[in-house]
Amino acid sequence: MSIPLSLTVNGKAVTATVDPRTLLVDFIRTQLGLTGTHVGCDTGQCGACTIHLDGRAVKACTMLAVQANGASITTIEGISAADGAMHPMQAAFKECHGLQCGFCTPGMVMSAIDLAKRHPHADEKTIRAELEGNFCRCTGYHNIVAAVKQGAAASR
Repeated sequence: MSIPLSLTVNGKAVTATVDPRTLLVDFIRTQLGLTGTHVGCDTGQCGACTIHLDGRAVKACTMLAVQANGASITTIEGISAADGAMHPMQAAFKECHGLQCGFCTPGMVMSAIDLAKRHPHADEKTIRAELEGNFCRCTGYHNIVAAVKQGAAASR
């Protein structure tokens, strides 16, 4: 059984049919080919699959694709400017060396953008608490925190 799905992804209308058990992360990666959204743990613990759903950061491995019907989704591929310029948060992660292997980076950046919207002047304690649901095995989070501060300032 397939279920029709209609949503907006990175500003473009998308229609598809999906198996009702399809996770949103799998729909994004497999059916839409947007592989910047990573599959890490499949349990919502690592944050690698973080996207924006109707402007709010959510973990795409914890939702079924059909739950996003009618919604607007933004993935890491959709945050850059029309001319290809990086989003200020992406640029901050690059400039502050807030990444190493890069696996967690798309989810970390998406979470950081949401964090900066809700807490534009967040201090280190708030940033660390807000990023608790995003796991990085490579960095010590020090550069990630610096990147979030810089990205938030550049986004204001």
